[in-house]
Amino acid sequence: MIFSAQLSSAQNVIQFEECNSVYIKNQVDSLKQIFAKKGFTVLKETYINMESEYEMPIIFRLQQGWWYEFVFIGEPTSRLYEVRMFDWNEREVVYKKHLWGDVDGNVISFPYIPQFSEFHMLKPVQVNKKQKKNLCGYVMVLKKIKGGPIQKANTR
Repeated sequence: MIFSAQLSSAQNVIQFEECNSVYIKNQVDSLKQIFAKKGFTVLKETYINMESEYEMPIIFRLQQGWWYEFVFIGEPTSRLYEVRMFDWNEREVVYKKHLWGDVDGNVISFPYIPQFSEFHMLKPVQVNKKQKKNLCGYVMVLKKIKGGPIQKANTR
């Protein structure tokens, strides 16, 4: 699901790297309970090892008409958190930004209902002035199961 490309002796090597943060784990557990009560189920989730100021692209397929919720949690010591999401045509469909002092702080969460069944790309990034490498991040994709897909109203 997540790829981290690193340059090694003139060739690209794709590595999966994972981190672990007790602080983020507690936030994840709380959010899972909240979303479960609202009828969401976790589709994908992962901890990711990030580098300050570098986006981490994540590609996944979404189904038209279903209600999804996306969650990105960054290292609590970072100063800026951003998430951009693009559709298959590379059109930006979501942009969210939080600063360290914001109410939600290191958590960015947003709903999304795709107009088409297609691949989308999520690009989270965080900026940390003191720690440039080995920043912990977490991404979760949830889908609302109760009620099925959202139907468009007939406008005749």
